[in-house]
Amino acid sequence: MSTTLAKKETVSRKWYILDAAGKPMGRTAAQAAVLLRGKHKPDYTPNVDCGDFVIIINADKAVLTGKKLEQKYYRTHSGWVGGLKETQYKRLMAERPEFAMQLAVKGMLAKNKLSRSAMTRLHIYKGSEHKHAAQKPEAWTQE
Repeated sequence: MSTTLAKKETVSRKWYILDAAGKPMGRTAAQAAVLLRGKHKPDYTPNVDCGDFVIIINADKAVLTGKKLEQKYYRTHSGWVGGLKETQYKRLMAERPEFAMQLAVKGMLAKNKLSRSAMTRLHIYKGSEHKHAAQKPEAWTQE
């Protein structure tokens, strides 16, 4: 039995649209991570970047389940004493929902060079309008 391994030169990339309206943010981010890495393809190869382009629309209408809006925080630290900054997800979703979705997708990818290049193929929009109509993206229906 032989195994087919993809090569960097033979990878074909498609464009997919994920609609986050009314869906949990984590489920949308997990599906986007699978598409970005190419794990949905039959010729998936772990050491080759064979993922597709992903457009996430309606990021502001994604839902956080449970009490995450009040209890979850986005934290950054400058490295200096007292340099911790915390932002509650209620405020983050109101002001920057694209960034919150980007953090969720980034957290579900491996921390390596392939995933960093995969993040460049992710496009997130607050509303239902996007500027990638020329690429003829398909709506992703499998959940």
